[in-house]
Amino acid sequence: MLNLPKDFKDKYRDLLGDEQAEKMFSAMDENSKKAFRVNTLKNKTPISYSLDNPVPEIDHAYYGEISGEDSEWVSGYVYSQDPAAMFPAAISTVKTGEKVLDLCAAPGGKTTALGEQLKNKGLLVANEISVSRARILRENVERWGISNALVTNETPENLAEAFPDFFDVILVDAPCSGEGMFRKNPEAIDYWSQTYVLTCAQRQKMILNEAVKMLRPGGRLIYSTCTFAPEEDEKIVDWLTKEYDFSILDSHIKDDRISTGRSDWGNDNPDLVKTLRFWPQDGVGEGQFAAILQKPGKVEEATKKKRKNKKNKRDTLRLTKNEQELVGQVIDKFKLPEELVDWRKKALVSNDHVFVPAIEFTGKTKLHILNNGVELGVLKKKRFEPGHQLAEVLGQVKQERVIDLADDKEYQDYLHGETIRVKSDLRGFVLVSYKNMIFSFGKIAGNQVLKNFYPKGLRK
Repeated sequence: MLNLPKDFKDKYRDLLGDEQAEKMFSAMDENSKKAFRVNTLKNKTPISYSLDNPVPEIDHAYYGEISGEDSEWVSGYVYSQDPAAMFPAAISTVKTGEKVLDLCAAPGGKTTALGEQLKNKGLLVANEISVSRARILRENVERWGISNALVTNETPENLAEAFPDFFDVILVDAPCSGEGMFRKNPEAIDYWSQTYVLTCAQRQKMILNEAVKMLRPGGRLIYSTCTFAPEEDEKIVDWLTKEYDFSILDSHIKDDRISTGRSDWGNDNPDLVKTLRFWPQDGVGEGQFAAILQKPGKVEEATKKKRKNKKNKRDTLRLTKNEQELVGQVIDKFKLPEELVDWRKKALVSNDHVFVPAIEFTGKTKLHILNNGVELGVLKKKRFEPGHQLAEVLGQVKQERVIDLADDKEYQDYLHGETIRVKSDLRGFVLVSYKNMIFSFGKIAGNQVLKNFYPKGLRK
């Protein structure tokens, strides 16, 4: 049983009434809901998990628990995510080709959902201010096979300087007091106080002040938290309408299990009923709040404010013909997704790392970039070694140069970094899969030994 603070209980008895508050407290002592999303970017391959219990209102999402060691996870076919946390990305209604920012993105659940909606068209910037969490974000973006993402480890202020009036959609899943996650992460209870709630609300306003600068006129802002606190939810949304003249848009989510925001908790703003609230007693998932807002101004205004970039010579970053030949000797043997077919025209090289950028920066950028587009691999002395991200991206297309591991022992051995003896006429670099789900590169030598290229940092 959770040891909820007295002040917390008193607050929600006052807000909800005794009966509803007790239902909430009781539900918080129940087991957390487990769910996962299926990646529609990947080549269609049957997965082993049951798809019989769908999450309401979310496409390709199902209740159930998955393992981080299964081939479905390792190959980026599924993503484990709290079902309520799936809604902010789902209600964003991102369209293919838009420019999208996930400002507080780690560990990557909402980023991968946004990337899936973009279908590798347009631009997805995924940012995380924490260094350690940003690394996890990058891993998940790579695993999902997203090819149009710029992953950054930056402050909102620095991003705002780089991308004024730029994005069509910005998702801010704001750092919060975490009340909605108490039953999933009971340690969060130790940090709770009403003072902490108010501190979080001030921090959310600071983050949103920068987000507003990056959103184009007419653009959409998705604001979400995993807390119940009106100070961080309805009152923040009401503040955006008054401070920046934002409009609250309807999410069009009508499931009876999902509640709406409360006008009386946000200065009696009648449009707050268009926002979404998730309570543990509703049976959907953990606590969550989500709102869609629109920035004032016409869309056409944004097209007039294109960023003026000075043209600099980029020849030093372009691949030489010799380098193109080295890269082509490897990757031209595989079937490439549409976004990589013209890699010779797009590819750049930096510190011997060859990549097809999601966005090109003219001149030097001050942003701390962890990944820009797709890393094809690394140029070494008179040879090219393909990268892990490329393997995950190639998993979107049916491939022929693939070694499918024979059984679970071979799969586990490969995840540990061991070589595998195979029977195949293939030589050189191949893709490695298990249960027909591609997750790595390997290289077959003349003695039919499959050399392991699964990244050391990911090995089990």
